[in-house]
This record gives sequence, structure tokens and C-alpha cells, in this order.
Amino acid sequence: MEPIKELLSINFSYVLISVFVILIGIKAVVSIFEWVVDKLGLETKWMRKRREEHELLIQTSQNLTALQEKHKEDVERSDRRDEEIFADIKRLTNMFVDKEIDDMRWEINNFANKVSEGKPCNKDSFKHCIHMYEKYEKILEENGLENGEVEISMELINEAYKEKLKEGF
Repeated sequence: MEPIKELLSINFSYVLISVFVILIGIKAVVSIFEWVVDKLGLETKWMRKRREEHELLIQTSQNLTALQEKHKEDVERSDRRDEEIFADIKRLTNMFVDKEIDDMRWEINNFANKVSEGKPCNKDSFKHCIHMYEKYEKILEENGLENGEVEISMELINEAYKEKLKEGF
């Protein structure tokens, strides 16, 4: 029971202050030791580890900056390439539309020429040509172009078709 009474009689504020003073003393001794080691140019294991971590952090930061620059260049190069591809697709689309228009125009004019020469043409040929003209007009409208070459041929084809229908073919 005596040890318990002695334990309860201890002044804990003195113990707390003593522990605090001891910790401050240890910190002061460590600081003085670090200062002496630094002045002598020596390097402890702990200091070397800290220096290596610092160098690693700097190197990682530099690598990250280089990587960001590379990413930025890659994005810019990709954007330029996308623009080039878009321009090429636009050019190819225009070439395709021009070829389709020319082919349809040639087919309609060729059929009109056949009709004007009086060559025999069946009902399906007339229907095909009329349908071709509708597609031709639609393509012209979609691309903001105007018809100027095929209208006369279509008038000739429509008149001949009407005449053939009157005749009962």
C-alpha cells in the first residue's frame, strides 16, 4: 500500500515539466551535433538520406516539367495533323461530289442526245434518267451549286417521255 501512496503523492506537474525540459535538452544537443557535423563537412546517414530525397524531388519535378512540355507538343502536333486530315477529307469529298455531278450530267446529256437522235429508248430508261435528274438536283442543292447545263436536256427528255406516254408505250 505504501508504494501506491507514494505514487499518488507525486507532483505530476513537476514530472511533466521535467519531461518537457529533457526533450528540449535532447533537441538542443541534436542541433549542436548537426551544426558541428555541418561545419566539419561530414555527412551522416540521415543527412545523406535527406539530401538524396531532396535531389530525387527536384529530379522528379524536372522530369514532370519535361513530360508536360512533351505532352503539349504532342497535343499541338496532333491538332495540326487533325486539321490536315480534315482538309484532305474535305478535298476528297469535293472531288467525289464533282465526279458524281459530272457523271450524272454526262448520263443525262447522253440520254437526251439519244432521244434527240430518235434512237429507241424504253420506259425504264426514261424513268432512270428522271430519277437521276432528281438525285442530280439534290446533290447540287446540298452543295450550294446551281444547275445550268442539264435543264435543256431534261426538257427534251420530259417532252419525249410525254409523247411516248401519249403513244402508249
